Amino acid sequence: MKERFGFIFVMLTFGSIGLFVRNIHLSSSEIALYRAVIGSLVIILITVFLKQTTSFRIEKRDLILILLSGAAIGFNWMFLFEAYRYTTIANATLSYYFAPVLVMLLAPVVLKEKWTLSKGIAFIIAVLGLFLVVNPETDGLGPHHHLVGVSYGLLAAVLYASVILINQFIKNMNSYQRTTVQLVVASIVLLPYVILTQGFSLPSFDIRSVIFLVILGVFHTGIANFFYFSLLPRLSAQTVSVMSYIDPISAVFFSALFLGETITPLQIVGGIFILGSTLMSELWQQKKT
Repeated sequence: MKERFGFIFVMLTFGSIGLFVRNIHLSSSEIALYRAVIGSLVIILITVFLKQTTSFRIEKRDLILILLSGAAIGFNWMFLFEAYRYTTIANATLSYYFAPVLVMLLAPVVLKEKWTLSKGIAFIIAVLGLFLVVNPETDGLGPHHHLVGVSYGLLAAVLYASVILINQFIKNMNSYQRTTVQLVVASIVLLPYVILTQGFSLPSFDIRSVIFLVILGVFHTGIANFFYFSLLPRLSAQTVSVMSYIDPISAVFFSALFLGETITPLQIVGGIFILGSTLMSELWQQKKT
């Protein structure tokens, strides 16, 4: 039971990311960079402190995959944080959770999985849900802003889906090792991008932003990921699948509670379509295996 409560707490932590990002006065790429740097350092320090015998050695055959997936994680965060700026956290989160739908769509090609009627129905329902989520009247923002925000959310979803698919081919590292190395790679890739595109504005931003940025890196990335991968082996795949949806649901709830964002009945239905279709597909797949 305590493992389930721990996993719920981790999902709630992930679900509150948008609230903290909204209060950090830095560009999306800088936030992603600092998050990756702080998060990877925290995970490495926890590993050293607990004296875990974890090897981060990368096999040659996995090197390109690690580099690609690490870069995808970094830019995936950057696009998601940009989505938060242009649309509501609810819209950004629900469009971002289109990633499992993309995985479901690409798996028959990339992973040679069988395409089934249930997957086809789930995909159609998810696409319909996405159309319902894009509501240009929400919070008085113009339709252009929402369209841009959802587009950034979908770009983040594409990159996140690519990470999920690439991870299937990395065989010589467990999830904990792989994620730690990918965060380090994300830091290395984002550093020159930030320098070349805009430089650093660290000295100019306020103490509140510093606090929220540290919380984002330490708790939302380092500590939360450590507990996430520690709890995974102790829970069934079905439990993880169901409880993972606490993340997007809590993100929508937190944005309404703390930021006063509104969500229309149509958007609620769209969110249920997107999340419900992917959940049903996952549970159906597990039932068959």
